Amino acid sequence: MKNFNQYSSIILLLLIVIAFTIISPQFFSVQNFINILIQGSALAIVATGMTFVILTRGIDLSVGSTMFLAGVISGKMVVAGTNLWLACLVVLLIGIMYGYVNSFFIYRFKVVPFIVTLATFYMGRGIGLLISETRAVNLPDTFLLIGTSRIFGIPFPIAILFVVVLIAHLVLTKTSYGRRIYAVGNNSEKARKAGLPIKKIVLSAYIICGFCAALGGLVAIAQLGAISPSFGLQSEFMAIAAVVLGGTSLFGGKGNVFPGTLIGALTIQSLQNGLVMINANPYLYPIVTGLVIFVIVLIDSLKHRRNFRSLQTIPS
Repeated sequence: MKNFNQYSSIILLLLIVIAFTIISPQFFSVQNFINILIQGSALAIVATGMTFVILTRGIDLSVGSTMFLAGVISGKMVVAGTNLWLACLVVLLIGIMYGYVNSFFIYRFKVVPFIVTLATFYMGRGIGLLISETRAVNLPDTFLLIGTSRIFGIPFPIAILFVVVLIAHLVLTKTSYGRRIYAVGNNSEKARKAGLPIKKIVLSAYIICGFCAALGGLVAIAQLGAISPSFGLQSEFMAIAAVVLGGTSLFGGKGNVFPGTLIGALTIQSLQNGLVMINANPYLYPIVTGLVIFVIVLIDSLKHRRNFRSLQTIPS
């Protein structure tokens, strides 16, 4: 059972690839797999940041608004004549600030993460709509460089994704900070008694999540060429689904970015890509995705309940 849980996300991805290949043979092609990586890069980047938060037994519902706000502000700045890379730097700093605000209210006022990030979700989207005047923001051609350029032959979105995943993986598996993240998620009280700076660890997790959300927003809009008022909606749920699908527990302390979260994000993107290729009814997309999220959360809850019961049966 342990091995199955470890590789279940990979098995699910393979089943999706096989199923859509049977229905639509053109699904199984190098170009389509590259498209899936490019199209899923933004989701995977956002989900990478979300992994840090969920590992600490937190949640961040504001990542979609952070993506939207990052897109609107950077788009407006570039349209106004600001240097592209300066605009990108500004919105990345905004993402960091967004993460700091979330963690500040969570710890300063002892409000549960769900409520705090739900509030900042609405605030961020409201600010973005105010700045954009609820109209689409068309981006200049210079912005599309992020989405269309290549580094050593690798599409820029994929290169950014690989760098983010590699750094996150090394941080979580090779550093004392990574071990502290897991310790807080497993048992924050024990971690506190062990002298770990719980507040700083959680603060850093939300800051990383905010940074990744802003970066994911930049990668996404560079592929779209424009920012609609609905941009980023439901991205928070897709990110959470990718994290949990990759094997990270919603109850904290267990999971990884690679291969877990990366495979989870690519599984969701492959599912959406396959539905498009077989000309499925567009209204089926949220239904199928919703069912996947429900099953993922249900399985995670059952596993957590089973583990809790097994601990209770262990004689003291």
